[in-house]
Amino acid sequence: MRAERATGEGLYFEDTRYLSELSLTLDGEEPVPLNSSAGLGHEATIELTTNPLLDVLRVRRVSAGRLYERIEIRNHGTARAETDVAITLGADFADMFEIRGVVPEPPRGLARPASFDRYQIRFGYEGVDDTLRETIVEMDPPPSTAGVSGGRVEARWSLRLEPHESAAIDLLVEPSIEGRRASPLSFEAAGERAEGAVRAWFESCREIEGLRPPYDRVVSAALRDLSSLITPFDDHDVFAAGIPWYVAPFGRDSLITAYEMLGVNPEPARATLRFLARHQATEDDPHRDAEPGKILHELRRGELARGGFIPHTPYYGSVDSTPLFVALAAEYWRRTKDLDSMLELRATLDAALRWIDEFGDLDGDGFIEYERRSPSGLRNQGWKDSDDSIVHADGALATGPIALVEAQGYVYMAKHQIAEVYAAMGDRGRAEVLRHEAGRLKKSFNDAFWMPEGTFALALDGRKNRICSVTSNPGHCLFTGIVDSDKAADVARRLTSPEVFSGWGVRTLACDCGAFDPTSYHNGSVWPHDNAIIATGLRRYGFWGEAELISAAMFDAALQAPDARLPELFCGFDRIKDVPYVPYPVACRPQAWAAAAPLMLLGI
Repeated sequence: MRAERATGEGLYFEDTRYLSELSLTLDGEEPVPLNSSAGLGHEATIELTTNPLLDVLRVRRVSAGRLYERIEIRNHGTARAETDVAITLGADFADMFEIRGVVPEPPRGLARPASFDRYQIRFGYEGVDDTLRETIVEMDPPPSTAGVSGGRVEARWSLRLEPHESAAIDLLVEPSIEGRRASPLSFEAAGERAEGAVRAWFESCREIEGLRPPYDRVVSAALRDLSSLITPFDDHDVFAAGIPWYVAPFGRDSLITAYEMLGVNPEPARATLRFLARHQATEDDPHRDAEPGKILHELRRGELARGGFIPHTPYYGSVDSTPLFVALAAEYWRRTKDLDSMLELRATLDAALRWIDEFGDLDGDGFIEYERRSPSGLRNQGWKDSDDSIVHADGALATGPIALVEAQGYVYMAKHQIAEVYAAMGDRGRAEVLRHEAGRLKKSFNDAFWMPEGTFALALDGRKNRICSVTSNPGHCLFTGIVDSDKAADVARRLTSPEVFSGWGVRTLACDCGAFDPTSYHNGSVWPHDNAIIATGLRRYGFWGEAELISAAMFDAALQAPDARLPELFCGFDRIKDVPYVPYPVACRPQAWAAAAPLMLLGI
């Protein structure tokens, strides 16, 4: 592995790449890969060969914030074998936003010269945020020789292996900030610790009875992927959104993921609510698109965030995180009756509902809208947040403020369902007001967003004109219950029409719309979490056949992969018999709300 700035390969910690190169040669030649597996989530196994006599087994483990690797060289011949093993390491300390191209030419701090002693390599970097970051590599056994050149270190071992003998080299790579280090673990102990955490996670999840093969493989893969995304933030275990680009707390992603798996394990919902409550905005800050009561979009802790060069400390540019927070709290209470947690969150819920009414509704028309205030913020602030995702049917970009169709559904669901929680907390007057507001929103929504095409508009633009693209978004409105019953059949029919349903799932944009591109991130691709929400909405309105059509497509997609994993998204080409779906080239694998999608599809 040798990563250039523009690639995503490497070892990351808190949005910084602490290892950009870890390459192996035997006698100057790179071993040829034979097979690899990452079925355990926290561990990868790679089989390689160099010649008919020698092969290499590399086992990588991630445990407690460290990378552990064992490189085993094995002699399968009948004669003694001698080989020179070289491992080259480098650390560029690049910020994730630089690697993604969001900040293409960021300011750079001072790289310290790499150093080496008999057992340890150390790379250092003093960032523009006045923070010292180090990559510490420990080696056992120590190399025979080592050299430093151009910020890289090459360590060498001269091995002599008798017939059928093997030798192992252990590496421990630790990211360190301001000199802080974790307690040391052996390679074996690191594996036991990681396996214990995964085992405890599976034991905390409710077993799904009657689940038959091969669906059990998909569910096991989902739970395994979710376990690998559990990340400690501020003493709370929260789902990171996805690997490699989104290993950070996200409001919308964490909330939807927790909602998807409530039937299997409600604890992530409680942890997510408490974490997001701690970071709820308390002031009006245009630089971060923040207003009092708003729930965060994304929190980053890398050099560019800490140095103030990006607004993610946290950034609040999400129109739907706040109503989704309220909706998740309501559904968590409905399933658990955990009134103590609701009382703990009361002030957060009050502030979130106040944000919806006072800040979310920019023009007082009863709908929540978004418009970017931060120059470095997101142009679009729903779940389809790429710059070109909100387009008219002819492909023209919409201008704001934008009132997204699904965001109105989330507000309706939030107010309608949280009313029961307020009643349980003893505030029946507030509960009645919330129910009334939800009912009024439902009526105005069905009047304003409905289109003659038999579905709802994607959004209303800044002039209150309907954005008439046919998209997957109205399926979320079925999920929330905001759709009038006399319109639901038309929505279901449109979602499963050939223009929208690819055979592998519901496309984000219908193929007869001007901006359709099956390889686009949000304008024609297929997203598993999107489909899970839609299928749940179809079941809510009694469209079981349509829901089964979508669910079957998603499970077929998962079972296409050897690891039974659903990726973040895949391309929206029409399904062809016996031909796999087309992968999206840079999709996150695993990704939290895609991993949890099968649990929601099963209706748990």
